[in-house]
Amino acid sequence: MGVWLSLNAALLIAAYLLGSIPTGYALGKWMLGIDIREVGSGSTGATNVLRTLGKGPGLAVLLVDVLKGVSAIALIRYIYSLGAHLENTATVIPWMATLAGLFAVLGHSKSIWLGFTGGKSVATSLGVLLGLYWPVGLGTFGIFGIVFANCFFEFDCRIN
Repeated sequence: MGVWLSLNAALLIAAYLLGSIPTGYALGKWMLGIDIREVGSGSTGATNVLRTLGKGPGLAVLLVDVLKGVSAIALIRYIYSLGAHLENTATVIPWMATLAGLFAVLGHSKSIWLGFTGGKSVATSLGVLLGLYWPVGLGTFGIFGIVFANCFFEFDCRIN
């Protein structure tokens, strides 16, 4: 029982660390040498990157942040598939996947690498929805895409 609890704790910590990768911050530092938290809205997420750095970096951060959420769910499913012969895995996987998604979202908004600051977790939450149940994730992505495209295609959202 102790090994099982330790494994689950390690998986949740891994999900948090995946979510806490500061994509927007790293891209801002790499591209322009700026701290993205000091410009625009102060968020490290894709929307602030879009507004301050442009369309390409904004799209890149969006995709990586979505992948952080999907990866947290995929990690749980992969690790539990290795022990598919064990009892109750079908019951545990949905709970652990949901918790891993929550930890990834928490990691994005409260990144250990940025002094427990971060983004608003919209893209990472979308990734979690895609990883948990893709039809709901795709529906959400469609709505999110319409809102995001409004800024991406029609308006120059940079803050000068």
